[in-house]
Amino acid sequence: MLYKRDLEKHVERMASYFPAILITGARQSGKTTLLRQLYPQYSYVSLDMPSNAAKAENEPASFLAEHTPPVVIDEVQYAPKIFRHLKVAIDRTRECNGRFFLTGSQKFTLMREVSESLAGRCGILHLENLSMHELSQSPLAVSDHGAILARGFFPQLWRDQRIDPEDFYSAYIATYIERDVRQLLRISSLRDFERFIRACAARSGQLLNKSEIARDVGITPTTVNEWLSVLEASNQITLLEPYFGNISKRLVKSPKLYINDSGLLCFLLGLSPSSLTNSYYAGAVWESFILSELRKILQSFPHASLWFYRDKQREVDFLIDIEGQLH
Repeated sequence: MLYKRDLEKHVERMASYFPAILITGARQSGKTTLLRQLYPQYSYVSLDMPSNAAKAENEPASFLAEHTPPVVIDEVQYAPKIFRHLKVAIDRTRECNGRFFLTGSQKFTLMREVSESLAGRCGILHLENLSMHELSQSPLAVSDHGAILARGFFPQLWRDQRIDPEDFYSAYIATYIERDVRQLLRISSLRDFERFIRACAARSGQLLNKSEIARDVGITPTTVNEWLSVLEASNQITLLEPYFGNISKRLVKSPKLYINDSGLLCFLLGLSPSSLTNSYYAGAVWESFILSELRKILQSFPHASLWFYRDKQREVDFLIDIEGQLH
């Protein structure tokens, strides 16, 4: 079953007044499926294929001549040199909107390229994994919330419920490390990086303590900073900042660390639907799930921001600021 995504209306709206649209999101969040559902008549090319990526990076003008708009270019972060040529192509017929749809799973890299080359020409949207609202469309959806959390919210797991989540997440981690991590970092030990991800999972919902993670994994605090940046850039984690009336204080207090998808979190923690309920980590999994749902809901509120609050006497897990009003 293909799910109707809440982001669809935002994509169509932006396509009416931007020549290009960039959709970011974690691998397997459904970016390509969303665009191919909305625009089946558009041509499609994926830069996940090395030959396509090489052509787009080394011969961007020729690549764009071969793939004329309207076109969907998937995983565009693999060809950063294409962005300047996209600007030229857009400016030839600036009045025509919704001609280039770009997707990518490395948010920070893409944002930098767009800000440098496509400012004012490209609308930017972020696609999260399935929300509970989107999942409720399925007549096959599981009623046991614990089972839903343990399965997670990657669309493929719900399109085909024969897929074993453990098989899916094992392959997902291997693919993620092989492709995204190797591209973003020069890591001498991929095993250390996988241990690092699991150490982060064990601390989901907690204040970030980089020194503790460094000690447990056997890496330096500087390396922890670099690797956290990779997880955040590829949409695997959220670093939730504390709320203070004094903005400068937000810069010096520790954020809370969350794994974005509850199913991935359960896999990293070795939790099954049956073991989740009584697990030491049950509260952290639920808290991570709630944060993820709030992030999805707040996409409809462009001026909203999400924080947590903690002082010596009180703690609020999630605080929503919408145009100065706290909720």
